[in-house]
Amino acid sequence: MAPIRLGILGAGIMGERLLRAAVEHAGDSVTVTGLWDPSDAAMARIGAALPAVPRVTSADRVIDVCDCLYIASPPASHLEHARRAVAANRAVFCEKPLAVDVHQARAFVADAQGARVAVNFPMASAFAVDQLRAWIAAGAVGTPRTLDIEVAFATWPRGWQRDAAGWLDRPEQGGFTREVVSHFLFLTGRLAGPFVLRERFASFPEAGRSERAIRACLTAGGLPVTLFGSVGTTAKDDHNTWTLQGSGGAIRLRDWSTAERLMPDGSWQQEVQTLSHEAMRPMVLRRQLEGVAAMTRGEPHSLATLAEALAVQEAVEAILGA
Repeated sequence: MAPIRLGILGAGIMGERLLRAAVEHAGDSVTVTGLWDPSDAAMARIGAALPAVPRVTSADRVIDVCDCLYIASPPASHLEHARRAVAANRAVFCEKPLAVDVHQARAFVADAQGARVAVNFPMASAFAVDQLRAWIAAGAVGTPRTLDIEVAFATWPRGWQRDAAGWLDRPEQGGFTREVVSHFLFLTGRLAGPFVLRERFASFPEAGRSERAIRACLTAGGLPVTLFGSVGTTAKDDHNTWTLQGSGGAIRLRDWSTAERLMPDGSWQQEVQTLSHEAMRPMVLRRQLEGVAAMTRGEPHSLATLAEALAVQEAVEAILGA
């Protein structure tokens, strides 16, 4: 089949990542037919790095020239762009969260029933998650008993995100719970079931800036889940673990892309084909874009649904006390 036409709104970190994946790794699935960002500097940067990518003059023009709109702008603008694209009968692939307001997100999900809309949670296409599923199916965990999620950062925003600190470190749109924890909640919901929040705590020690610590207890499909997150508690730019323990053993996802099993001697053993997160990212994004093409054609896909994204956003905002 011919590649679908992909339009991109936003040339920041995420927009450029998916753009490069589309151009360099997924040409058989998508063709980028329009890119727009309100920043002249961002447009100039893309023009210098990828001169063959068509740069257009407005968000409306991107919608005009695409079959599917990828929304990689700051969260406060997501729903405006998504509504316009759906009204134009375009498919939509949106960065999370859907919105900065849960009520608006719920209204959009209700209105968009039947529309071709998915949300970019790359764990839907992660090879390490495939391995976790295989271990669970093979009985490596037995009956699941507990799930623990921990995230930690040397600073927030992370070093490579400093240019986006204007919104990433503000309580209205940013913070590591929305930006990072949401991915692990998506994984939890997909593998375990719906969330029920039992206890929560979030610390905002600096006025006008995002959270610096969170704790939460919840259940997912009845499975007890504990969540801890903090800034300034590790020397690593970004460290995370998602650990599932059961009657027959334990497995975990570490630092985004490393699947591990707990061995009888207490050590964690990596899955033999593990690559670094940076090496895996283009392959995972290629799978995401294959899903985007399938969604746009109305075919089955494994991308995060609107219902899944809304459940994650509701849990995140509840944890933050918003």
